Amino acid sequence: MRIAVAQMNSVLGDLSGNVRQILEIARRAEAEGTDVLLTPELSLCGYPPEDLLLRPDFYRSVDLALADLARETTDLDMAIVVGHPEQAGSHCYNAATVLLQGKRLGTYRKQHLPQYEVFDELRYFTPGNDTVTFDYAGVRFGLAICEDIWFEAPARKARDAGAEVLLVLNASPYHLDKTRDRQAMLEQRVAQTGMSVVYCNLVGGQDELVFDGASCLLSRAGEWIMRLPQFVESLAYADLDEQGTWQSTQPLAPPIALNQQVYDAMVLGVRDYFAKNGFAGAYLGLSGGIDSALTLCVAVDALGAERVRPIIMPSPYTAQMSIDDSWALCANLGVQGELVDIQPAMQTYEQLLAPYFVGKAPDTTEENLQARIRGNLLMAMSNKSGWLVLTTGNKSEMAVGYCTLYGDMAGGFAVLKDLLKTKVYDVCRWINRDLEIIPWRIIERPPSAELRPDQTDQDSLPPYEVLDAIVTAYMEQDMSPREIIARGYREEDVRRVVRLLRISEYKRRQSPVGIRLTRRGFGKDWRYPITNRYADEW
Repeated sequence: MRIAVAQMNSVLGDLSGNVRQILEIARRAEAEGTDVLLTPELSLCGYPPEDLLLRPDFYRSVDLALADLARETTDLDMAIVVGHPEQAGSHCYNAATVLLQGKRLGTYRKQHLPQYEVFDELRYFTPGNDTVTFDYAGVRFGLAICEDIWFEAPARKARDAGAEVLLVLNASPYHLDKTRDRQAMLEQRVAQTGMSVVYCNLVGGQDELVFDGASCLLSRAGEWIMRLPQFVESLAYADLDEQGTWQSTQPLAPPIALNQQVYDAMVLGVRDYFAKNGFAGAYLGLSGGIDSALTLCVAVDALGAERVRPIIMPSPYTAQMSIDDSWALCANLGVQGELVDIQPAMQTYEQLLAPYFVGKAPDTTEENLQARIRGNLLMAMSNKSGWLVLTTGNKSEMAVGYCTLYGDMAGGFAVLKDLLKTKVYDVCRWINRDLEIIPWRIIERPPSAELRPDQTDQDSLPPYEVLDAIVTAYMEQDMSPREIIARGYREEDVRRVVRLLRISEYKRRQSPVGIRLTRRGFGKDWRYPITNRYADEW
């Protein structure tokens, strides 16, 4: 018996396109002698459909697409497991149907619906409760969908129904250390049930989520038979002989280092956001700082140098080395940059606003004007060309509001939105591991917004090692300020960071969508009220 695992990149809502993709994969698999083809969770419509699932016409369209797929596969002597939403009476389900020569052998309904982090499935679906198995090519298969495999009961019930191999459809989004968690869980489930497990995960970017693939197959003895690469589409095969021994047709994909995972996730997230939404190219402001440098590297790898245009926009406070380093980075990446001096615009604004600022000393107002001039220029270029502006702010800045509304926050996609500043440094050093791509001076010099003379970030913020640790504890781990102080951080720093984090919520609500990389980002899984007088536990 040969099984094929289709680690595919569905386009959400493109039902006809997804049908064509599954058909193409199925015909390739048939040519390789496949008996069972496994696709990811909701592969027919893409994941997560969110409030499309509240539309009755969406389910009708999915039903038609599933019927088209069944009709187009009547000539294939192969069972195809496809994920799709299903409406039955007043209930809706996250389902998987087994197709064989145009007929439906059975439909499984997901039993455990996640309602945490970025997941919101109880808003849309009813839990299923039936175990579904099917026999083909001399093997009995059980089915499970994503969250079900994290619980013992669905797998155990499939085993009790005679299943020898458990097929698991997944749309499991990436975050740091996710592969380690999955591996431990799958090994535990195999040990508990004695079944082989075939785990097929979605790959690709969908708004702020990135699905990393890493599909796999474990034998009933817990041996890793198949492991597909992260962040790339793949179709792989494994054979099961009459003695119950598995053999894969390709070697195990080696695990990749954490910094490379982060970088590959950002590249895939940018590439798919542009491809699936039809944006031809990207503009970004290149400052000579580390955040815009990393953003440019990601954009060039995602889109190609010819589709990325960095704009260098110096003010009187911009150091010459920032301009020089920006040009050096452009040369290293083979990208064409442009320089636009914003000093004339600054002078115009000063003249226009002078009557309103009489008797008032310069402050952050003038600093923010510089950022907003740059944002206006980038957005004008975007409007004229149809290219999208990438913002360059990181998670540390987003947390404490060290960013300017309608300035450096102006844009359509935030590449580093869920990457802490300390991790930005780690990834940039990783980029330079063999060759100096990012000028080392960008990485080694003290970070600065360069909006006033001799400015550094640490004039306004604690050291980033401290800031990031406090943000992680408060925002990702839900620790109280008292608990954070007990870890050894100064109360002064904790009070400062927590206060900035809380008063910056109104800014974050207006920030562009960005790639989620941690267990909790400032996006789908962060829902704090702007108007909020709760007093933290001190």
